[in-house]
Amino acid sequence: MTWSPPVETDVKFLKKLLGCAAFATAALTLASADAATTMPPKSKEDAAIGKICLDCHQKESPGLFSEWKKSSHAPKDVDCYGCHKGKEGDKGVVQHEKDKAGKPLFISVIVSPKTCAQCHEKEVAQQQRSHHAKGGQILASLDNIMGEVIGGPAAVNAGCRQCHGGTVMIDKASGEATPETWPDTGIGRVNPDGSLGSCSACHARHRFSSAQARTPDTCGKCHLGPDHPQLEIYNESKHGILYRANVNEMNLQSKKWVAGVDYSAAPTCATCHMSATRTQGITHDVGERISWTLRPPISTKLNMVRLANGDEFDQPEGTPLPKIGDTVKGSKVTQILTWEDRRKNMTNVCFACHGSNVISGHYKQFDDVVNLYNDKFAKPIAASMKELQDKGYITAAPFDEKIEWTWWEIWHHEGRRARHGAAMSGPDYTWWHGIYEVAQHTYFKWIPEMREMVRKKDGNEKFADELLAKYFKPIEGHDWYFNGISKDAIEKVRKGFEERYGKGALK
Repeated sequence: MTWSPPVETDVKFLKKLLGCAAFATAALTLASADAATTMPPKSKEDAAIGKICLDCHQKESPGLFSEWKKSSHAPKDVDCYGCHKGKEGDKGVVQHEKDKAGKPLFISVIVSPKTCAQCHEKEVAQQQRSHHAKGGQILASLDNIMGEVIGGPAAVNAGCRQCHGGTVMIDKASGEATPETWPDTGIGRVNPDGSLGSCSACHARHRFSSAQARTPDTCGKCHLGPDHPQLEIYNESKHGILYRANVNEMNLQSKKWVAGVDYSAAPTCATCHMSATRTQGITHDVGERISWTLRPPISTKLNMVRLANGDEFDQPEGTPLPKIGDTVKGSKVTQILTWEDRRKNMTNVCFACHGSNVISGHYKQFDDVVNLYNDKFAKPIAASMKELQDKGYITAAPFDEKIEWTWWEIWHHEGRRARHGAAMSGPDYTWWHGIYEVAQHTYFKWIPEMREMVRKKDGNEKFADELLAKYFKPIEGHDWYFNGISKDAIEKVRKGFEERYGKGALK
């Protein structure tokens, strides 16, 4: 398909339609509306209890008090009790001190998104349906087997769950969270009240700063490392370089933070995935603008289906989409965002600083890398692995053969790095940490291991040769492996090398 700028979010079109003054007013209204909150009324009794909390914590935990004092909550009279108030008998609610009349006070130590929704209803509704809220579901996957079984539960508690989130368990005797499951600020934490996630994963207690949530380092708590190095890729990219050079111009403390209007030095993770533009509102649904999934062995483009019950799910490109009004997963479909819609939402952010030729060129290069990874490496290996299992060369159990670890690292580590590198303009991660290692490990780890496995079972490599002929040989990019690098290709390299370094330089 040919990419074109999103007509419905074309700034020039809106300016023509509204006039410059009206356009500016509309943009400011759009940006500020997202930040609006409705404060629930506070009783005199709750206000008195809140004052007791503040007086005590100012003496007993001055750091906590100081952070709260610097927050947006303090001037709005949102105090400790406003967020931690609990109802006796509710899960996770414990008795904490007494009021002046000697009446027991009950609090919930764990402040969940359900509590935050008292004021931030729209933001929490977006967050609850998002990929972030579902982060804890990774704990029923191959990653979890790797952690729980091959690594060990202690590593999962202090590692995996601190990013993905786990289920907070309550000790029946004390009524408090168990030390194995708390503390936990994982993005998909399952709270005692049934809500998902932790707002403090991005807005740390007790300042709950928007500025903090806008900085790349906040996302980098989880989005880094060998399998998803988004922070490292961002730091390598031109965007990351510009951010560090001009961080004082980023206006991170601003209430209204519209890309290209309130700041122009650089985008951060929040800019692209969440923040407002001149024509698009803030969203706490972090996957709303993502058109490819870059996590699984083989990438697909994703359509998003939203339901009346507040949930949503991704539907891969090429599979039948329901219609609005259909009942799916026990609820009616209210909205469908195709992968093209999601890409337009993202490119709308890009238009704050870039022209259409830069944006379309970036997406062409990005798509080409994903398709290269998919078609040349991931699909033939995945198909071969399936046949190896179907024919009994490997078992159905994961990670009990070396070749499964090799394939795991090709897609889960190197393949992800290549795809994310291309998505976020990180050339070193696209090539040296990405496709280079995918290729090296395919040709000189996976294929030799596959041959050895077949030879051990059959006494020969016939089935291995058949798999390679079936899945690899038809792909032009593998021709060099079967027939050697062509003379024309070698001469082309030699000519370029000698033009730079002199005749005879390439031995």
